[in-house]
Amino acid sequence: MDDTQPLRHGRAALAVSFFAQGALFALLVTRIPAIQDRYGIGDGLLPVFLAAVPILAGVGSVGTEKLVARVRPSVVLRWVQPVVALVLLGLGAGNRMWVAAVTLALFGVCVGGLDASMNMLGVSLQRAYGRSIMLGFHAAYSLGGIVGSVLAWSGAHWHISLVAIYGPAVLVLIPLTLVASRWYRDADDGPHGAHGKQAPSRQHSQQDPQEQPKAAVPVVMRLLLPLCLVMSFAYIGDSTVSNWSAKYLQDTLHSSEQLSTVPYAVYMVTTLLGRSVGDFGVRRFGAVAVVRLGTVVAVAGFAVVAVAPGAWVGMLGFTLLGFGLCVIVPQTFAAAGRLFPTASDAAIARLNVFNYVGFLVGSPLVGALGDAWSYRGAMLVPMLLVAATLYYAKSFDAGPAGYGVGHERPSTVDVG
Repeated sequence: MDDTQPLRHGRAALAVSFFAQGALFALLVTRIPAIQDRYGIGDGLLPVFLAAVPILAGVGSVGTEKLVARVRPSVVLRWVQPVVALVLLGLGAGNRMWVAAVTLALFGVCVGGLDASMNMLGVSLQRAYGRSIMLGFHAAYSLGGIVGSVLAWSGAHWHISLVAIYGPAVLVLIPLTLVASRWYRDADDGPHGAHGKQAPSRQHSQQDPQEQPKAAVPVVMRLLLPLCLVMSFAYIGDSTVSNWSAKYLQDTLHSSEQLSTVPYAVYMVTTLLGRSVGDFGVRRFGAVAVVRLGTVVAVAGFAVVAVAPGAWVGMLGFTLLGFGLCVIVPQTFAAAGRLFPTASDAAIARLNVFNYVGFLVGSPLVGALGDAWSYRGAMLVPMLLVAATLYYAKSFDAGPAGYGVGHERPSTVDVG
C-alpha cells in the first residue's frame, strides 16, 4: 500500500468532521429565535442561555486537555461528535425549559471537546504533511456552515419544525462522521495509521521521535499568550459580523429587511473562498505574511463598514472582513502546534478556550457600545483589536519553544 495513503485518508476524514461541525453549529445559531419561541425563553433570560454555551465550551476544551493525556484525540472526536448531533436533535424536540437548559449545557461542553480534538488532529496531520493544510479543514467548516444555514433558512421560510429540520440532518451526519472516523489519524499513528485503536498513553506521543526536540517542552502560558490574544481578537471580529451585521445594515445603513440578511451569507462565502486558497498562500509566502495580509484586509473591512454611506458599501466592508478574518484562526492553531510540538494537544486545548472568550465578549461589547455611543463607533473597537494582530504576527513564525524561529519542517513523504 502507498505509504502516503493513510495521510490522505486521514485528511479527507477530518475534513468530513469539520464540515459536519460547521453544519451542526449553523443549525443551532441561525435558529435561535425559533428555539426561543419554542421554549418561551424571554428576552431577559436568552442572553444567559447564550452566554452559558461558550462558557461551558471552554470547560469542555479544558477537560479535553486532560482526557487526551489518556486516550487519543481521534477517540474523543469519534464519540463526541455524534453526541453533539443528538443533543441538537433533543433541543429541537423538547418543549420544557429544563430541556433547553440541559441540552444547551451539554451542547456547550461537547462542542468544546469537539473543537479541541478536531484541531488537535488537524495540527498533527499538518505536521505529518510538512506543509500548510489547516486552512483547508476550516474551509470545510465554512462549507458546512453554509449548508446548515441554507437548511435553517428553508425551515424558517417554509415554517418547518425544528425537529423536522434537525432530524434528517442528524440521520445523515452521524453515520457519515462515524464511517469517516475509521480513518482519523493521530500524531503517534504508524505510517499505515491505527484506525482508531487506543494508545496506552498520550503523554509522550505528539510527533515522530525523529522530529522531536532534545527535550519535551511543556506548555508555558506566557509563550502561548500572544496566540491566545489573537484568537480572542479574531473571534470578537467574527462574532461582530455574525451578531450585528443584519442590525447594522438595517438600522444604521437603512437597508431593507431582506437586504440585511445578505451580509452574513456573503461573509460565510468569502470565508470559504479565502480558506480554500489560503494554504497555497502560506506555502508560498509563509504564515506571517498571510496573517498580516488578512489582518490588514479585515481592518480595512471594519473601516469601510464604519464609514459606509449606504447598504451596498457596507456589504463591501463585510465582504472584506470575510476575506481578512478567515485566515487568522486556522493559522493560530497551526502556530501553537509549532510552538509546542511535544505538547501540541495541550496547547491547542488551552488556545481553543480563547475562541469562546472572543465569542462571549464580542457581541455584548459591540451591543453595549452601540447603545451607549453609536454602532458606527462600535465597529472601530473590534477593528482596533483585530489590528493588534499585526503586533503579534511574528508569533506565527515561531519554532519550538526555546529553539528559535523556524518554518514548517519539510515533509519526509510526498503527499498529494
